[in-house]
Amino acid sequence: MARAMGYEGLELAPFTVSDAPQDITVAQAKAFKQIANNEGLVITGLHWLLVKPTGLSITSCDKAISLNTKNFAAHLCEICHACGGTYLVHGSPQQRSIADGQTHADALERATDFFASVAVHAARMNVTYCIEPLSADQTPIINTLSQAVSILKKINSPFLKTMLDTSSAGLAESQSIASLIDQYMPTGDIAHVQLNDPNRKGPGQGDMQFAPILQALKKNQYTGFVAMEPFVYVPDGPTCASHAIGYVRGILETL
Repeated sequence: MARAMGYEGLELAPFTVSDAPQDITVAQAKAFKQIANNEGLVITGLHWLLVKPTGLSITSCDKAISLNTKNFAAHLCEICHACGGTYLVHGSPQQRSIADGQTHADALERATDFFASVAVHAARMNVTYCIEPLSADQTPIINTLSQAVSILKKINSPFLKTMLDTSSAGLAESQSIASLIDQYMPTGDIAHVQLNDPNRKGPGQGDMQFAPILQALKKNQYTGFVAMEPFVYVPDGPTCASHAIGYVRGILETL
């Protein structure tokens, strides 16, 4: 169905293909890749990384939780590579919260330590691990591209980047999204793009204007995947998917 609509790939959330993603084997991941390939698609990458198993956190003061989360992220880098994916999008807002009595600075320091650790594993698997800025209504940690880029500069790994989620950017950023692309795309900091409206529906189902965004991506010669990531499917999943790609392809044709 996705291929018939014109999509080229699928971006997987690990918990949607397994209730225990920590137990997904390389062989299973290669099978996922083959299933997609048989349908004329690729698995582009992974997102929503830490929903399952429960109890993960990149900001926790608990050493066991921290280690478990780092080990799981390393596992996901391996699984992403086996799937044929090239990137992982680290959103997972609930798993980067600030605990009672914890300072923002401490939580951010622990998150930065996590990203430094996972960058090493991403390099080993030749995948790009992307820090996703999310709006403040979802998490108090890393809300803007500038905040994400400050972490990138501290760690300085070519396998650790940020990405653009237009829904969160539309809520959290003071600049226009097109100007953000002009600022951060030439530096190589943005490695992936997800399109969705701030109302959490698909592109073209809200007030956000996507023509300037796509024009900026084209002007900056972005060659990566553009993923559709609505959270509210109106009127249903297949129709939302069809509308989104039709809307975006329509804009691209005018450009």
